[in-house]
Amino acid sequence: MDPRPETPSAPRPQAAGATHVGAVRDLNEDAWTVVGEPLVLAAVADGMGGHEAGEVASAAAIETLRRRAPEVLAPGTAHTPQELGHLIHEADAAVVEAGLGRSGTTLTVLACLDTERGRWAVANVGDSRVYLRPVGSPVLQQLTVDHSAVQMLVDAGELTPAEARVHPRRNVITRALGSREALTVDVAEVPLASGDLVLLCSDGLTGELLDEEIRALIDDADTLEDALEKLIGAALWRGGRDNITAVLVRIP
Repeated sequence: MDPRPETPSAPRPQAAGATHVGAVRDLNEDAWTVVGEPLVLAAVADGMGGHEAGEVASAAAIETLRRRAPEVLAPGTAHTPQELGHLIHEADAAVVEAGLGRSGTTLTVLACLDTERGRWAVANVGDSRVYLRPVGSPVLQQLTVDHSAVQMLVDAGELTPAEARVHPRRNVITRALGSREALTVDVAEVPLASGDLVLLCSDGLTGELLDEEIRALIDDADTLEDALEKLIGAALWRGGRDNITAVLVRIP
């Protein structure tokens, strides 16, 4: 008897990530991950605290996501943005325990809430960002809002975005994992279409490159890996004053 033909598998998200210590720092305190096959989560963390404390904090957050996301966001089951928020609170507890309250990290996440229906959510704490490069559109859209001192001034109309980029307090963040204070996580479900490209990155990238420069570099690349190489190379050419980390996800 002839075997039955195999059912074609549904297309799956493509993902790639890269990190670089930069041209100035001795230690890379950034971390990143992509979890699951098919993808259930991608994340970037930017640690802080000095004397290796930031490295410990970002690693604790990312390791918690790697370990827990396959269970909390298991494929084949519909999930809620609140479940993603709870997962990030687990990561926060891990950072507090690892750093004894003396270190912290930003965290930005793209998560698949429903692999069957293609529902996605974005979450962030701090000033690492998520961008959307919609298929067939000329724009690069920032999906997250920075939790930073200068963003508060921009929101209040006291600074322009251009002024915020060079403000003396541009690196001061107002939320972080690991602070022992009650954590507020921004979580939102986002509509994504087939062919859309999502970028997660630390401020080592956005501090060196304008949004339109990031878009142009992505558009000029042939593959996700090529885009990452171009982005990190351009940030290094501009000075590479911080660790540089980026993850790209293409929606199927």
